[in-house]
Amino acid sequence: MKTWIRWAVINGLPGVVLRAQARRGNPLAQYLTDPAAREDPYPFGDRIRARGRLVAIPYSYVTADYELCRTVLRHKDFGVTPPEAFTVFKPVQRLIKATDLKIASPVEPPAMLMVDPPVHTRYRKLVAQAFTPRAVARLRDRISEVTTDLLDDLAQHENADLIEQFALLLPIAIISEILGIPAEKRDDLLDAGHAGSPLLDIGISWKTFRTANDALREAQDYLVEHIAELRANPGDNILSDLATGGELTDTELLYSAALIAGAGFETTVNLIGNGIMALHQHPEQLDLLRAEPARWPGAVEEILRYDSPVQMTARTALRDIEIAGVRIAKGEMVALLLGCANRDPKMFDNPNVFDVTRANAREHLSFSSGVHACLGASLARMEGAVALQALYDRFPNLRVADAPQRRGLLNLRGFQHIPVSTGVGARVAAG
Repeated sequence: MKTWIRWAVINGLPGVVLRAQARRGNPLAQYLTDPAAREDPYPFGDRIRARGRLVAIPYSYVTADYELCRTVLRHKDFGVTPPEAFTVFKPVQRLIKATDLKIASPVEPPAMLMVDPPVHTRYRKLVAQAFTPRAVARLRDRISEVTTDLLDDLAQHENADLIEQFALLLPIAIISEILGIPAEKRDDLLDAGHAGSPLLDIGISWKTFRTANDALREAQDYLVEHIAELRANPGDNILSDLATGGELTDTELLYSAALIAGAGFETTVNLIGNGIMALHQHPEQLDLLRAEPARWPGAVEEILRYDSPVQMTARTALRDIEIAGVRIAKGEMVALLLGCANRDPKMFDNPNVFDVTRANAREHLSFSSGVHACLGASLARMEGAVALQALYDRFPNLRVADAPQRRGLLNLRGFQHIPVSTGVGARVAAG
C-alpha cells in the first residue's frame, strides 16, 4: 500500500494533471505526455522557444533556450528539484516524505544528483577521484580491450543487435570494474538499471513504478552485501576507497554506489546507440570519419548535441530571483529541456543538421553544467569514441537491417534494439 500511495502522488496524480494541462495548451505538459515527444522531442522545443525564452506555466516555468538553461544550471540561487517539488500542495509534499520507501534510488535524496552544496560538494570531492582525467586515461587500454573482445564476439554473427551485444556490454563492464563488482553480477546490474530508468520520467504507470522499485530494492540488497565484502577485503576500486574511508554514512555510501552504477552505463549506452543511428542516417558523415579518423572525438560531441542521452532536468529557486526579465519566487521550479536547448539556433547554426565537423559541438548541455555537471563525462566521451571508431573499422559493411526500437522513455533517450547485418557473411563468401 505504501508503494502504491507513493506512485499515486508522484506519478498517478501528476499524470492526470499533466494530461489535463496538455489539453489546455500547457507546452511542458504536451512535451511530457505526447507519445510523439518520445520519437522526436525537438519540434516541441521549437514551439516552446517560439513562445519565449522562459515560459510561465501553472506552478512553474519551462525553457528550451540554450543560454538560459546554462545560466540556471550554473546559478547559485537555483538548486536541484526533489520529487516533492513537483507539487505545490503541502499535504501532498508531506505524503511524499511520509512514504519514503528507503530504497537507494539515484533520483532521490541523498543521492548526489539530488542534493545541493555543501552536502553535494562533500560527496563530489570523494567520488571525483575515480573520474579525474588521469584516472580515466588509465582506463583507455581496458576500454579498448573490452571493445575488441565484444567485436570478436560480434564477428561470429552475420546478424546482431548492437544494443544488447555491444552498446550495453561495454559500459557495464567498465563501471562494474570501477565499483569492484564481479563479472557474474553484471547482468543483475543491467537489469536493475534498465528497470529503474523510467523513474526519471513523470507520470509512469503503476506497474512500471512497482517493477522499477522492486529491481532497485534487489540491487540495494546486493550492494549492501558487496560493500560489506569490500570493507572486509578492499580492492583497487573507488567503492573500496569510499567504503573504508569513513567519510560517508552507510546511507550516503549506498546511494552513491547506486548513482555511480546507474549513471555509469545508462547514458553511455544511449550515446553509443544514438551515435550508431545518427551515422546510419547520415552516411556521408561516416565516410568523412573513415577518411579523417582524428575527427571521432568531435563526432562524439556532435552526437551528444544532436540527440542527447539525457533530455531534461529541473531546478528550483532557492530564493526570490529575477532571470530573463521574469521574477521567480523561492520554491518555484524551472524545467530545463536540455536536449532541445542543444538545438537552439541562437547557439548552433543549422541545429537540426548532423555535422561531425561542427566547431562548437562540445558546448552542448548533455552532461549538464555547473556544480552538477556529470562526473563521468570524460569516461563516457572516451567510451563512445573508442567504441564507435572500432565498430566501424572492424565492420566496414555494417548496416542497420531492420527497424530499430526506441526505449519508449522521454528523459533517457536511446534505443532498446538496433538490429544490424555485420557484413561478416558477405566478407567470408568473398574470401
